[in-house]
Amino acid sequence: MPSYTKSEARAWAREKMLGVANVTIPTMTNDFAGLNEKAARHDIETTIAHGFVGTLACSEVAVTMAEYQRFVEVMVEQSAGRIFVVHHAVFNTLEDNIAAAKLAQAAGAELILLGYPPYFFPKSLDDIYAYTKAFCDATDLAVMLFPIPTWGFSRLSPTDMPIELLRRLVDDCPNVVSIKAEGGAPFIMGAIEAQRAFGDEVVISYPLEHEFVPLAQLIDVPFCGTNFSAYFGPWLPKVFQLIREKRFAEATAEFHRVDPARRAFAGVPQAGNGLINRMMWKYEAWLQGYNGGPLRHPTARVYQRDMTALRRGQEAAGLNPTTDADELFFIGRNPC
Repeated sequence: MPSYTKSEARAWAREKMLGVANVTIPTMTNDFAGLNEKAARHDIETTIAHGFVGTLACSEVAVTMAEYQRFVEVMVEQSAGRIFVVHHAVFNTLEDNIAAAKLAQAAGAELILLGYPPYFFPKSLDDIYAYTKAFCDATDLAVMLFPIPTWGFSRLSPTDMPIELLRRLVDDCPNVVSIKAEGGAPFIMGAIEAQRAFGDEVVISYPLEHEFVPLAQLIDVPFCGTNFSAYFGPWLPKVFQLIREKRFAEATAEFHRVDPARRAFAGVPQAGNGLINRMMWKYEAWLQGYNGGPLRHPTARVYQRDMTALRRGQEAAGLNPTTDADELFFIGRNPC
């Protein structure tokens, strides 16, 4: 059971969702037969050492539901209360997602990032409301809503999940505790609307570091995540703290300092047609000490040209990537 009731979920979020949360991607054994638990524990320890307050247990890879449940269990065991673990609700159907949420809750996850399946094709905003409310009603865990063009809702609203829809969900679902504000991306109007409408009620997250660092100097943004920030190592949690201390000039200098790494990240294929290249994310994190290692096929690939660009970007930004040869990424730091 979570450490809070549904009526206490928003208070829990205000206390715990203060900082930056990254993403932890499962690693398979080197024969691809099962979950590499040692790798997951390594990634949790690295996440904690880098100053993150939470991490997403990524499910958008080729794992069975049983393997995913064990993955969450290992993450929770290893974190031992030092960070919170976020369940990634992007399975195939509403029924699958409800079942997975129950498994994640039993495994110790404390927050859910709610996505939508590729074959969910709503005809109206009411259909999105019905799916979301049914999911929220079926779980005791806190839920982070996630408006983003990925789901294909842009044909219904330019901000994907407009204010009137979010208003109904915030009012009707007491365990909606946060909004990961990427609606209408790459434009920020949807995120600003969400902040203005709901910032006093739920935690608003600006998960993109290039938006968070400047905007958090103007408005209160308590949470940045879940996101790709393992690519920057401990950098973003440190900048988050500078901003909380109102050391804006230092935060701005840091923003400019890592520009070569930011541009390298933007210059390689991170996603396509709504699916993030998780192998690329694993390599980017591996450069900063995370495990790396195998993902099951089907997966997008990482080519030498991209690895070279990412490594050079980190070097130019002073992020001190590993000196290990790229070939070792494919084996991982904890082969099993």
